[in-house]
Amino acid sequence: MFGCRIPGALAEAVSVPFYRLKLLIVVFFSHSITGGPSVQYHLAQVNIAKFLRPTSDPVNADFISNIEHVNRAAEEQPGFIWRLIGEGDDAMDIQAYEDPNVKINMSVWTDIDALAAFVYREPAHRSIMRRRREWFERMDFFMALWWIPAGYLPTIQEGKQRLDLLSRLGPTEEAFLFAQPFPSPSAAPPEPVLDRCA
Repeated sequence: MFGCRIPGALAEAVSVPFYRLKLLIVVFFSHSITGGPSVQYHLAQVNIAKFLRPTSDPVNADFISNIEHVNRAAEEQPGFIWRLIGEGDDAMDIQAYEDPNVKINMSVWTDIDALAAFVYREPAHRSIMRRRREWFERMDFFMALWWIPAGYLPTIQEGKQRLDLLSRLGPTEEAFLFAQPFPSPSAAPPEPVLDRCA
């Protein structure tokens, strides 16, 4: 590959899912091509949603049937690195909270612009988000963003802690929002993202 030796971890990556392979490639090239880390931090995000009715209720059918399509769109989006999955190919079976109607989603991206492009401008995701009130309760704090070292994958417990931190303290370097972002430790201050799905 481009005349360079592939580390064992990357050579074995052919047996892992695409999103994990992509993480290995991002980390490998950020350290190998330039001889040092060109991307020191990535953006982690967590979001939760509470269904108005049990997940299996027919009213949720359109949302459930579109999960795979939206996940594929995320994986193909520039800047995507990783997403949380459970026993299947999504995170729907993960019960992070006592209430089974509360679902959690987490992902990692190269930067805020990459995530914002998916959340607010990717057609499949935007169309679902525009209908979110059909399926989910309104929540004051449902998303949190924070910076992580490149190559690190956040845990569910960490995601819950970031949401709690945001709800108690408002946006800080430890947990922030698109509209009130904080720069990574190795970058200039980012511009606020003021887009809305609807």
